[in-house]
Amino acid sequence: MATRQVVSRNGVAIRLTDERWSRIVTGHGELAELKKAVLETVAEPERVLAGGAGELLAVRQAGVGKWLVVVYRELGEDGFVITAFLSRRERSLNRREQLWP
Repeated sequence: MATRQVVSRNGVAIRLTDERWSRIVTGHGELAELKKAVLETVAEPERVLAGGAGELLAVRQAGVGKWLVVVYRELGEDGFVITAFLSRRERSLNRREQLWP
């Protein structure tokens, strides 16, 4: 099983395994060709938002009125991608606490 890894804004290594990627694409087929963009979003987000249960949301614009959202968790020096999706719900994103920048 291959694993891709990037470093988050907090300096934590975030893993994306092939198994996790397969599950993400099964639920969000529109992301099938966007694996690199998902990893880049964690490494170089436009902003990082707080999730509801300790997870983080890395967000980058993915077109006019569309955002790529990558949900991930940091556990000390290690972390992992939970899921990713495209969203047009800017208002919903703006209601979350912004952690970075």
